[in-house]
Amino acid sequence: MELKEKITVEEVNGKAFKIRMVEASEHGNAALTHYLHNHKNGVSGFYKKEALTHIKRALEYKFPQDTITSKAAEEALQYMIFDFQKEIPFPAPTKPKFKFIDLFAGIGGFRLAMQNLGGKCVYTSEWDEQAKKTYQANFGEVPFGDITKEETKKFIPDNFDVLCAGFPCQAFSIAGRRGGFEDTRGTLFFDVAEIIKRKQPKAIFLENVKGLRNHDKGKTLKTILNVLREDLGYYVPEPQILNAKDFGVPQNRERIFIVGFRKDLGINDFQYPEPTNKNAVLDDILEENEVSVKYYLSTTYVQTLKNHRARHESKGNGFGYEIIPNDGTANAVVCGGMGRERNLVFDDRLTNFKPITNISGKVNREGIRKMTPREWARLQGFPDNFKIIVSDAQAYKQFGNSVAVPAIQATAEKIIEKLNCK
Repeated sequence: MELKEKITVEEVNGKAFKIRMVEASEHGNAALTHYLHNHKNGVSGFYKKEALTHIKRALEYKFPQDTITSKAAEEALQYMIFDFQKEIPFPAPTKPKFKFIDLFAGIGGFRLAMQNLGGKCVYTSEWDEQAKKTYQANFGEVPFGDITKEETKKFIPDNFDVLCAGFPCQAFSIAGRRGGFEDTRGTLFFDVAEIIKRKQPKAIFLENVKGLRNHDKGKTLKTILNVLREDLGYYVPEPQILNAKDFGVPQNRERIFIVGFRKDLGINDFQYPEPTNKNAVLDDILEENEVSVKYYLSTTYVQTLKNHRARHESKGNGFGYEIIPNDGTANAVVCGGMGRERNLVFDDRLTNFKPITNISGKVNREGIRKMTPREWARLQGFPDNFKIIVSDAQAYKQFGNSVAVPAIQATAEKIIEKLNCK
């Protein structure tokens, strides 16, 4: 199989090699980084074969004149354990209290929350290549790809404690049927359910948009709960909608959380977290210093937004742009333009009004600007040392797709308390 990228290999002490960013197979990088992160906990066996194959291919590519033995690949792998990604911002805990897997991982919002509670991530998957870059930069691990593929599922280890998944919402074909496990085929929830069925984790933690409650007239959620409770045998309390603004970030973001416990554990009650009453406001997350002129709207764009809102208001609609006051709460950050247009801010600190991007008109003098990607990160509860390595467009998309870390962590803490993993 051909390499997708040219590799960099350094010879060390004549025997071992340091390999950076090797892509010899679809799962090579993921298997290699997962092995390196799990070499002490018994999970590495699920990744070692593919990791060794990956290293051997890389060395053969770099040194086609040499015969690369399995022993040489093994030596390289063992060397890398001591030299790999020592400076990542969010390393796993050295003495983890529990293990979890991270499905539909995005940029790692679930992982941040679970690691903060002492959890060790033993498997992660995400199909979006840009999100995978951000994930690797912050956690030192490349997610596996498309979880609907059996070749991706085969790397999931046994005996982890919690399955985490922020899966997309899809309708099920349940007309005339009971809405059980088989009726979810062809949807991403089916793949989550299949993994639960195979691996039997102690607990499950699912997150979705608030609209799941009424999706397809409530049939979608009803089917999900039926599968989890009846087909898979989990105690699943009634799902609850939590708002990020109740957990210390100034963002009005409602999401539905679904928690479940394997019935043999004897857990038959669960209380979702109460609001923390930490009343954050927009000013808490705004940049301290002057931001680039590129985030300021042009005069033409400002007038277009005003005209657009006026047209809707004349028809009795409330749709349009919104400028959030510094003592206010932001609207939900979402993918797409309106996520930014409904979260504009006043910032009169700009001193250089010379555009650095192609805009129509001049930079507005009213101080109206978009929030920066870092401000969006803060709205989602990501710490400032979280690396943003992609373009602004990708960053807005990634944070808009992510979970609000504090709400996830507050709920996860309740789950771990029930599992007695402290």
